[in-house]
Amino acid sequence: MSIGIYSNSFIILSMTLLCGIDEAGRGPVIGPLVVAGVLIEERFNHKLRLIGARDSKTLSPSKRESLFEEIKKAVKAYEIIIIAPQDVDRAVQSDTMNLNWLEALNMVTIINKLKPDKAILDCPSNNQKAFTEYVQKNLKHKNVEIFSEHKADANHPTVSAASILAKVTRDREIQKLKDYYKVDFGTGYPSDPMTKQFLERNWDKYNFFRKSWQSYQDVLLKKQQRRIGEF
Repeated sequence: MSIGIYSNSFIILSMTLLCGIDEAGRGPVIGPLVVAGVLIEERFNHKLRLIGARDSKTLSPSKRESLFEEIKKAVKAYEIIIIAPQDVDRAVQSDTMNLNWLEALNMVTIINKLKPDKAILDCPSNNQKAFTEYVQKNLKHKNVEIFSEHKADANHPTVSAASILAKVTRDREIQKLKDYYKVDFGTGYPSDPMTKQFLERNWDKYNFFRKSWQSYQDVLLKKQQRRIGEF
């Protein structure tokens, strides 16, 4: 709740709680989707920019890693959700869900947990109005102000901070997979030549592929056609 106090013509800054939310790993064919949110008093929002928080895509991996702990210390609270490839597939293949709604519902979970007065979301949908309304409809506390914006991670320090938490978490999860299975599949993005080669050779060996992705389906179809041709 926002509180404005007037005293001797001076305005004491409000105690409005502001939340920024972003994701990492929306496009890869390998690994999880990560959604992260940070909560901070709006009057301290600028401090995130001062410590170097900006769109995670513009930062080096080492810089993101160093900011990860700084951001956690600077904010009032944070929440990180790791969504497994199988859950991504279920949403994409569902008749009632899609990737945007999956992301929206996990943003709702974060907002419900952090309980901000205002939330700024990096919007993945072309229809910002519909995305905002979908989030608002699913909130427990309907009085939270929701703002959805394209490229919010570049324009708002809270969303920049959330993007860093999400990206570092996603990168760590990818490294865990590589270390556990003793493999190297590159970035996990379909456009990565190393990922493409790995998918082609190992499509049926691991459970970390997003099987609903077109790149996976193309390999699956090719393998099925080859087997039919062998008969």
